[in-house]
Amino acid sequence: MLTRRVVLVEDHPVFRRGLRRLLEESGGFQIVGEARNGHEAIHLAEIHRPDLVLLDVQLPGITGLKVGHILRRQHERIKLVYLSMHLDDDRLFEAIRAGAAAFLTKDLDPPALVRALRRVATGENLINPLVLARPQLACRVLAEFRALADAPATGPPNGGMLPLSTRELEVLDCVAQGLSNKEIAQELYVTEQTIKNHMTSVLRKLHVNDRVQAVLYAVKHGWIELGPYGGGGRQSAVGSSR
Repeated sequence: MLTRRVVLVEDHPVFRRGLRRLLEESGGFQIVGEARNGHEAIHLAEIHRPDLVLLDVQLPGITGLKVGHILRRQHERIKLVYLSMHLDDDRLFEAIRAGAAAFLTKDLDPPALVRALRRVATGENLINPLVLARPQLACRVLAEFRALADAPATGPPNGGMLPLSTRELEVLDCVAQGLSNKEIAQELYVTEQTIKNHMTSVLRKLHVNDRVQAVLYAVKHGWIELGPYGGGGRQSAVGSSR
């Protein structure tokens, strides 16, 4: 049996450990990394180049849906499988835009979860049947494809595209979780001046005046979510710039 390399991205440690045990005992999967948040997911994907990423939709900081967009942009061959407590059209739509192969709910029976991951690993796309079963969502997806087909061949993408680089988004996420420039530099293994340079670029790209406005802009557009950084209980303090 061909073994598939998997990265698990889930901020709840008990559920993540359960997933790891399930996949390792089922055979055919090698867990090469576990991530608690978007930062770790991006870095682990760069290091391990997994075949499959099992990704929680609701992550602290950079949203799971946005992480999926980033991973597919950086590693086209990665197969994305989203896990969510709920199945709704908005999340399904964003998962499709991110190029996900499957969207599964967390109440799925363990054997069914394993079967779904094996099907995705062999190249099947499980998200399309979900879309076809939801007529309103299918019409929405079709309208999106038509808009893309009608768009000019040249020129910048539509305004919904993320204007920030992956690293800039990581920095802004850290700001949202209350980290100072010094703490962000330690977290991302760069100098404090580099962080300041990234923040200057973020403010310029978003056309805002300060860190608070930048964070609010990102939250409004669904790029990040406010919450404890990495599940560690740190409180948000976006005004801090120590």
